[in-house]
Amino acid sequence: MKREERYRLVLDHFRREMPVVTTELEFGSEFQLLVAVVLSAQCTDKRVNMVTPELFRRFPDAAAMGAAEPDEVYEYVKSVSYPNAKARHLVELSRIITEQHGGEVPNDMDALLQLPGVGRKTANVMQAVAFGRAAMAVDTHVFRVSHRLGLVPKTANTPLKVEQQLVKHIPEADIPQAHHWLLLHGRYVCTSRAPHCNRCALEPYCAKQI
Repeated sequence: MKREERYRLVLDHFRREMPVVTTELEFGSEFQLLVAVVLSAQCTDKRVNMVTPELFRRFPDAAAMGAAEPDEVYEYVKSVSYPNAKARHLVELSRIITEQHGGEVPNDMDALLQLPGVGRKTANVMQAVAFGRAAMAVDTHVFRVSHRLGLVPKTANTPLKVEQQLVKHIPEADIPQAHHWLLLHGRYVCTSRAPHCNRCALEPYCAKQI
């Protein structure tokens, strides 16, 4: 099967089965989304959603979090992975947003990447979810599913290479949703260990690059 045909079949399936989709992270503002995405690195959305309600009640915006010390933020996020580093990054990025961006999360990719704790995946999530742009965030789920479905070649062995391949083949209008399609498929069906192939509608044309 040619790669173009594989993309058509996969995307048609997701458009039909998941016409409306977004992040499972819970947030009330662009700043809170950024905080949640930073916390979600190597951590489940479920765990982050357990932590953020109290965190956001205490520190609802960049000004409030930037005025805190990392030790204060740590007490709210200590149950997530790498809590010391994440608490420090959240305070530092909050101060930069407050002092350099008027308290608003910057929508420029380069400015996002200058924020402590913000890598390309986090910046792309912000571009797609917060600002509605055609940005493809590649996390472990998207990376794995893209390879298993044969959407990318084996030579696409880094998140950036996978991102470039996906953006090249997925129509621009679908890109913001496609991140969630692939992520959720990887989270609930095409899992890392023991994928649920018996209940996967994509199984007939899966490349089975497991």
